[in-house]
Amino acid sequence: MNLKKIATTVVICLVFAVLTAQNKTKADSLEQIYLTKSLSVEEELDVLGKLAQYSPDIDKGLKYSEKLLQLARSQNSIDDQLQALLQKGNSLTRKGDLSLALQTYLEGVKIADSSKKQELLGASYIAIAGVYSVMDNKENTIGYYRKAIKVLEDLPNKLVYASALENLGDEYNLNLGQPDSALYYFEQSGKIFNELNNKLGIAYNLGNKGLAYAQKRQTKLAESNINEAMVLLAELGDYYAISSYLAYMSDIFLVKGDYDTANFYAQNSLDMAQQNGLKDQISEAYLKLSEIAEAKTENGLALDLYKSHIRYRDSVKNITVAQKLAKQTREAELQKKQNLLDLSAEREKKQQVIVLATAICLLLIGLLAFGLYRRTIFISKSKKLIEAERNRSDELLLNILPEQTANELKLSGKVDAKRYEEVTILFSDFKGFTSYSEKLTPEKVVKTIGFYFSEFDKIIEKYNLEKIKTIGDAYMCASGLPRPNKNHAYDIASAALEMIDFINSVKSNGSEDFNFDIRIGINSGPVVAGVVGTKKFAYDIWGDAVNIASRMESSSQINKINISEATYTKIKDHFECEYRGELDVKNKGQLRMYFVNSKKLT
Repeated sequence: MNLKKIATTVVICLVFAVLTAQNKTKADSLEQIYLTKSLSVEEELDVLGKLAQYSPDIDKGLKYSEKLLQLARSQNSIDDQLQALLQKGNSLTRKGDLSLALQTYLEGVKIADSSKKQELLGASYIAIAGVYSVMDNKENTIGYYRKAIKVLEDLPNKLVYASALENLGDEYNLNLGQPDSALYYFEQSGKIFNELNNKLGIAYNLGNKGLAYAQKRQTKLAESNINEAMVLLAELGDYYAISSYLAYMSDIFLVKGDYDTANFYAQNSLDMAQQNGLKDQISEAYLKLSEIAEAKTENGLALDLYKSHIRYRDSVKNITVAQKLAKQTREAELQKKQNLLDLSAEREKKQQVIVLATAICLLLIGLLAFGLYRRTIFISKSKKLIEAERNRSDELLLNILPEQTANELKLSGKVDAKRYEEVTILFSDFKGFTSYSEKLTPEKVVKTIGFYFSEFDKIIEKYNLEKIKTIGDAYMCASGLPRPNKNHAYDIASAALEMIDFINSVKSNGSEDFNFDIRIGINSGPVVAGVVGTKKFAYDIWGDAVNIASRMESSSQINKINISEATYTKIKDHFECEYRGELDVKNKGQLRMYFVNSKKLT
């Protein structure tokens, strides 16, 4: 989700929305004024400040902030110098030159501190904290936010103070994973936003609380706060944020397994983004819908939706989230306060007040960009981590359970037992391994067993057999499940012959550590398969066919494959088998048995 944590700083700029309600056309108009008209020093400072702020071109923003800085120094104007440094830092941050941005902000800190410009000092600390957050320097991020709070706490402008609290809270929530600490700061900032009746601040505060409650898995509180935030944002026309919050609501229900509700919110996020031309949010909404379809095993739909996500993602060229969110605010205020944009006589009388307000506002608009950039990085990191963890979990699950069974467990949280009418089971056991292992260290025992079983794993994978389990030096696998296979007996007999060949080849090398004989037993028949327990899942099979297969192994001979009559009837046309007669089997009476010696030549 691409919500901006520092988007709460926008509330401050609503006080001076006239100064931020510019778009590219307005920037071009101001540039034309600067290049063609004769301006007084005060007018030139004012126009350069706006050009440094409004220019969508980063290099132009840097150029005009540098011109503003030079002119301000020549006039010994502290406020204009601070404004220039703030805008230069903002542009450098957008450009990705974070080290130089920090140097620029720190230069502003020295000037603000020495000239006792406390609001601008606190705002500079917030900017520095934002850069450190992008750099993932958590210690300095927290430190500078706290410095800002200390400086701003007793000043009259409570909006700046509330923004610092909100930023610190979101840092605790997003980057430190401490939602309780985040909620502590959100409560303080929310109280100020409510006292000032600042709707945008209230909206983002509610949204940030919702994110914190979601981290705490208190989904009802998360839903309530995020829904309330979206109502306020709708009144303010902040559709980008609404689309993002709808996507987050979808996330909440997706985690809960309520796919229909998750799909409802994701579809609404897509509709909102499409209505307002928010390409990155359209891309994110398609991705969320794709994830939901994948969870519902609607793989064809999931692929189509993911392709739409890629298409829109790739169409967003150098359009940052900060620019989109700022556009929503600018357009809402442009018509209301257009008259305040003129270079009027009234503005000249209030020049000092407006310059101070401008400096603060420009910094906080920059912070909005930092925050949006940070949120994008955070989401990207989170998605990569989540995807990596999900892949790791899937790999681990597939090492424990068959793929079909693992998918059933992930979707429904349980696995129903299934009956398979045609399955062939193999048991193997090493001769004398128990007595031999008593003379070895535990590490040596594991190494020896691992050597043999690793090769067995390769062999059964070759024949698409399903490994059931190992118990000590006993190895058990089956063919014909979880996917039925009409060649189940042939495949498992082929694998057994390769196991015998492997054992013989190892013995021929003459190693004392790997010099064992093996017995193999095979039987065919119906079984029931399922998952045992609710923790440390184990896939197992049961039935008389399993018991007989075990008896075939115990009745076998060294380096021989002993099969039942049930298996013999299925493979006799393909393998050279040796009839052993009827042998007595514990609890089973007399059973016909055969040795499998080799494959028949075709």
